[in-house]
Amino acid sequence: MKTYELEIFEQTSSYCELRLSSAEGPPRTRGLDKAAIDELVAMVDRDYSEHAVAQRMFGSPQLVELGSKLYGFLDGDERWLASILGAPPGSTLRITAAERLRHLPWELLAKDGAYLTTAGPSPLLPVRAIGTNAALSGLVSPGNRPLRVLFMATSPEGVQPVLNYEGEEAAILAATTRTGTDLVVEESGTLDGLRFLNRDYGEGYFDVLHLSGHATIGEDGRPTFLVENEVGGLSFATADQIAQAMAGHWPRLIFVSGCLTGNAPDGGTFPSMSESLIRAGAPAVLGWALPVGDISATDFAAELYRALADGERLDRAIVEARHHLFARKRGNWHLLRVYADRSPLAPMVTPLNTRGRARLQVRPADQEFLDPQTRLSRVASRATFVGRRRVIQRCLRTLKQPDGAEALVLQGMGGLGKSSLASRLLERMPTHKRAVWYGRVDMTKFRELTTKIAFPTMDLQIEATKLLDNERAPLLIRLRHLLDVDGPLGQTPCLFVFDDFEEGNLEERDGGYVLSAEMSGILPALLQAIRETGSPSRVIITSRYRFPTPAGTGVVVESLETLTDIEQAKKLANLRNLRPGSPLDTDIRQRSVDVAAGNPRLLDWLDLIVADVALDIDGLITAIENEADRFRRETILAKNLLSSQSPDLRKMLAKVNVVELPIPAETVTVIHDHPDATRHIKRAAELGLLEEGIDPETNHPRYFVSNVLRPLVRPLIIDDEHTEACAAAARSLYQIWVTGPGTPEAVS
Repeated sequence: MKTYELEIFEQTSSYCELRLSSAEGPPRTRGLDKAAIDELVAMVDRDYSEHAVAQRMFGSPQLVELGSKLYGFLDGDERWLASILGAPPGSTLRITAAERLRHLPWELLAKDGAYLTTAGPSPLLPVRAIGTNAALSGLVSPGNRPLRVLFMATSPEGVQPVLNYEGEEAAILAATTRTGTDLVVEESGTLDGLRFLNRDYGEGYFDVLHLSGHATIGEDGRPTFLVENEVGGLSFATADQIAQAMAGHWPRLIFVSGCLTGNAPDGGTFPSMSESLIRAGAPAVLGWALPVGDISATDFAAELYRALADGERLDRAIVEARHHLFARKRGNWHLLRVYADRSPLAPMVTPLNTRGRARLQVRPADQEFLDPQTRLSRVASRATFVGRRRVIQRCLRTLKQPDGAEALVLQGMGGLGKSSLASRLLERMPTHKRAVWYGRVDMTKFRELTTKIAFPTMDLQIEATKLLDNERAPLLIRLRHLLDVDGPLGQTPCLFVFDDFEEGNLEERDGGYVLSAEMSGILPALLQAIRETGSPSRVIITSRYRFPTPAGTGVVVESLETLTDIEQAKKLANLRNLRPGSPLDTDIRQRSVDVAAGNPRLLDWLDLIVADVALDIDGLITAIENEADRFRRETILAKNLLSSQSPDLRKMLAKVNVVELPIPAETVTVIHDHPDATRHIKRAAELGLLEEGIDPETNHPRYFVSNVLRPLVRPLIIDDEHTEACAAAARSLYQIWVTGPGTPEAVS
């Protein structure tokens, strides 16, 4: 695209000069009365406010009229714009102006009722030019490899609406499937997380930084981005703070995908966040001028990265993404703003079939979790996984802590997504190699790690194989040599995953579970070898049940809870038949969702069968609602587990069941006023009968009776006991959540 420079130069307080130039020929100039500028700015402030734009649907004649007036202002009697338009593949117009002119909606420029920015083969791209220096001077050579994107979504607790950041990630991956994209996700949503991840990969690694979240205008009138603190709470980040986190390691493009990130507050008195990032050193920044819908923002990002991954120039990619929204009649197609320094808006990577182009090195993690019989993936793919944000954040902190626990156990009843979560963690740690085992593991299976892991060289793989095959030395000694800094895996951090660990690796003993004879010789040796060598490798275990931590090692247990309402809504949106608005009968859909009770596996299963015309769906749902065992595999297990527990523990579950939301341990002990309450809670959580999660505000444990158990425990207490449990729960929760500690109880 040919580039033109347009400068609006304020020569005096009442007179301006417009200058239009290109690489060919001298610049053209013309005078402009300041009153004309004031009139234009006042008109835009009146007709292009957030409220005014929100009231106008796609194709609004008012917006076309506004675009025509903006065109007339720049075109003038000399017909400047007319002379530079119409040449494929289009033009880039770099606009240098004072703040109140820079923030005008030049994207609406229209001629003869048609918008120039979406005009056929010769579109116009307005770029708000900032400064005179270029962060990337001269020609920029594209990388002969797939596009590299650093993606960070922020979702602080209590901030509404909760954005579908998983859907945005999935859309980008889907749009770039043909060429592939190295999409690295910063999961914490914090500035520290952004700082460390950017530093870990090094300067120049990423082509794009994509920040997704909410933004607002702070009390001081300046734009701020809503990020997370270390426990997921709300924190605010200014452009300066984002720049400090980047520490000068700027990618070619920063996309701050949040409402108002491209807006200059107070009529341009303050610079937009996008402009401030340019002034801090970013070469090019994209932002939204006004509130933009989640779907439109996702669609634009997906199309933008598709074009960039194909090897398109940055300016052309932006034009194509904007036209993508316009063609789909999205009313906010014109809200995207482009800010840039003098760096070229050139391609970031080469086209797919360029000779010698590198390939993606990381295999999708869901392909590591294959059913041994069907060879089909047993977990949610990266594109379909939703929720578990706080759990993922805690798990990643555990796995990445240098001197922390050697193992992470993901524990809970079946169908809650333990294996899918393990797969997600592998995706979030792409620097670690993977070795995944399913079900029972003996020494023969364990030695398969030398074929599961891609060693840096064949010689190291041969050395590792010899080490593990040498049965004359104890396994601990062999694993020490394997993981030692000079060993075959000394410079290759790994994640060793034992999936469905309860299948053959645990044995029941005294009402609990312990390691099997074979596994008791493998897991302790592996954990101890990791600890003694200081290896960054870690172990992930998914299990229905807890088991004693091997002596001298560290194990962190993360218990999964049922999907929250927000997580379930995101899950349903990905399902063909159970999603809102599907052609499925509304009653059947709602009953299916209710009966799944927040269990993601059951939701997937029901989604597959509810549209099958050969089945009696109404009878099937009724059977499930009536707890027919042949339809509820988890119910069979739950019944057996429940019946094997003491009457007091079962009564505790029935009492806690009166509260249909997670509650603190303090409330559980108030409801279950029993000398062994703590032991009962621990025991029920170990078996998955009581879901144990973490309260995001207090970081303390909270408990919830599994949805599978609810109909089973209701009959275990009489009406008077039910009433007493309700009253005890109300008193406790009122004191904890309303009056606070130390305040007299006020609920009778």
